[in-house]
Amino acid sequence: MPIFHNSTFPIFLLTGVPGLEWAHAWISILFCCLYFTALSGNSLILFVVLTEPSLHEPMYYFLSMLSTTDIGLCVSTLVTVLGIFWFSAREISFNACLSQMFFIHLFTFMESSVLLAMAFDRFVAISNPLRYATILTHARIAQIGAAVIIRGTVILTPLVLLLKRLSFCSSHVLHHSYCFHPDVMKLSCSDTKINSAFGLTAIISTAGVDSIFILLSYILIIHSVLNIASPGERKKAFSTCISHITAVAIFYIPLISLSFVHRFGKRAPPFVPTLIANVYLLIPPVMNPIIYSVKTKQIQRAVLKLIIRYKHAKSNHKLFNIEANRKNQNKIIK
Repeated sequence: MPIFHNSTFPIFLLTGVPGLEWAHAWISILFCCLYFTALSGNSLILFVVLTEPSLHEPMYYFLSMLSTTDIGLCVSTLVTVLGIFWFSAREISFNACLSQMFFIHLFTFMESSVLLAMAFDRFVAISNPLRYATILTHARIAQIGAAVIIRGTVILTPLVLLLKRLSFCSSHVLHHSYCFHPDVMKLSCSDTKINSAFGLTAIISTAGVDSIFILLSYILIIHSVLNIASPGERKKAFSTCISHITAVAIFYIPLISLSFVHRFGKRAPPFVPTLIANVYLLIPPVMNPIIYSVKTKQIQRAVLKLIIRYKHAKSNHKLFNIEANRKNQNKIIK
């Protein structure tokens, strides 16, 4: 059996939707719509938060971090996904595959960390509102953002380097339209026990630990809310958490499902991992801006204000052009 050693830089083949290769052109329309929605929605959230002074608060800074990770996740996969559906460009080099895999997992781990930071933000806002501004200062938020990036990078770097020591057999067909660590690891002819153990440790120490602390945060939030005497204030406190709870659900459910399919779903049909992978890849970036735009009145007001400002500027520009044309016509007549 021929072996591709790591020094030969093997070429991997990405996979679209198994069994539906004939419909890739039509499927690409759906993916284009999802990518456009995700990129435009998260860019709008990011722009509104950064330009609207009323949103310069910890909650919205964390929301802008979430939008940034969602944009990064989309950009990391857009080229290979659409390349397969549009041009049947399935080949990807070993180093390019490792780079894509690094950024996909980095933004995934960062999103998990940001969701934990947002849970902590809600806990402080509800349980200790008087000290909210002094606990979550701008400097502390910047430190949290830096810690999110450093944490993901430190965990992922050894994971990528461990793949470089492996040798790969003649079978080099990946099961997704992007490079995913368990998928790449399965193609190796070498002993992958260390890689598998380290990969499991990485997912547990990030998404696993984060999910536990998020759950703990909400237990403490519920305890704090139940101590509030007024039913109206209880409802208001819970309503500030609905968007975050929904974002946590649409992130963790596909992530856990994909991890289980790769580790225990060997007998699952080929389209099942592909379907779950695409849900895990695109649904959170698509849904997060929608959720926060629908559920957060401050975001709604800021977006509406931006639209009104744009229409006003457009109207002024139109009036300016009319006035300029009138002056030019008067000069010609004279």
